[in-house]
Amino acid sequence: NMKKVVAIIEKTPEGKYGIYLPSIDGITGFGNTVDEAKEDLLSAIQETVEFCQDTGRNTGELGDGNLDIEYRYDLSGFFLKYNIFNVSALAKLIGINPSLLRQYKQGNTYISEEQKEKIMDGIHSLANELSTVRF
Repeated sequence: NMKKVVAIIEKTPEGKYGIYLPSIDGITGFGNTVDEAKEDLLSAIQETVEFCQDTGRNTGELGDGNLDIEYRYDLSGFFLKYNIFNVSALAKLIGINPSLLRQYKQGNTYISEEQKEKIMDGIHSLANELSTVRF
């Protein structure tokens, strides 16, 4: 039975990716791409588990290192990964002020859970619509 944990993918100031586990302190991953950051995170988990086992320490929340990781993006990380979006057009589509969405994209302002849900719902709706396109 694997323990489920959430991992947050963020944009670093250098335009790269960082991933952290909010429920487990000190375990992070970094990379030039999301995939590299995920690989680095998995290595950090494994290395920490091995270190704890080798030194007789408790692995705590990491258990044996076999975690069911649910990856989530912070908004700036999402827009860095999926830079195909025109923020102004997306804002209009989901009914959010374009200037405010740009601020969220840059990580320059606080975003409420309600606004996150509105943006996520709008993106999911767009994804569903795009999945029906045929050429």
